[in-house]
Amino acid sequence: MISIIIPVYNEAEVIEVNLRHIQKKISSSSLVDELLVIDGGSQDATVTKAKSVEGVQVFMSPKGRPKQMNFGAQKAKGKILYFLHIDSFPPQDFDELIVTSVQNGHEAGCFKMKFRSQHPWLKFISWLTKFKARSCRGGDQSLFVTKSLFEKIGGYNEEFLIYEDHEILKPIYEHTDFDVIPSWISTSARRFKEKGILKLQLLFWGIYFKKWSGASSEELYRFYEKHINNTAT
Repeated sequence: MISIIIPVYNEAEVIEVNLRHIQKKISSSSLVDELLVIDGGSQDATVTKAKSVEGVQVFMSPKGRPKQMNFGAQKAKGKILYFLHIDSFPPQDFDELIVTSVQNGHEAGCFKMKFRSQHPWLKFISWLTKFKARSCRGGDQSLFVTKSLFEKIGGYNEEFLIYEDHEILKPIYEHTDFDVIPSWISTSARRFKEKGILKLQLLFWGIYFKKWSGASSEELYRFYEKHINNTAT
C-alpha cells in the first residue's frame, strides 16, 4: 500500500543505521510495500551500504532531490507515496497513521516535526510545525500523498533544485484537505550545527522572501549557492 521514497547523496556515514531505524518504525501490520532509496550519483559508499540492508531497493537517478523523488515515484508500486529524508525518523507505526489519514479523506499530509536538539530556536521551529498553514511546512516533516494525486498535479517541479518541498504543496493544498498528523517525526539538526543556526535560518528566510517576491527557480538557486558556503560557524 505504501511506497517509501528516500532521495540520498553521499550519506555513507549514516544510511545503513538510519535505514534500519526507519524500518523498525513500521507497524506489525506492515502496510509498507517497499522502501526505495534513490541515489543521485554518490561518490562514497552510500549505494553499497544501502544495498546491504535487507528489504531496501536501490535505484540510480540524475542528481537533484526533485528529480530523484519523481524517479522514485515512477518506480513505486504503492497507492500511497511517502517521501522521507534519510535523517528523519517517523513515529512508531507511521504506516498505520498514514493509511488511517488517507482513509479519512486526506490525500496528502505529514507529521509534526521536532529536531533532535534542545536548542531553544529549534524547539520553537518544531512547535510551529503543528499548525496547518503551508508556511509551516518543510521537507524534514516528510510528505505522504496518494499516487493518483501526485500524478494529477505532475509531481515535483524539477526546475526547483531548492524549495521543491514547498513548491509542490501549493497544488496539493488546492486539491485536498492536507492533514498534519499529531504525532512527532524527529529529524537531525546537523545542517544547523554545521552552518550555524541563526545564519542558516536567515538564509532560509531569504529564500522564502525572494520566492514570495517572484524570484524564479534559477534565481533562488543562485542565491542559495552564493550564500550557503558563507554560512559557516
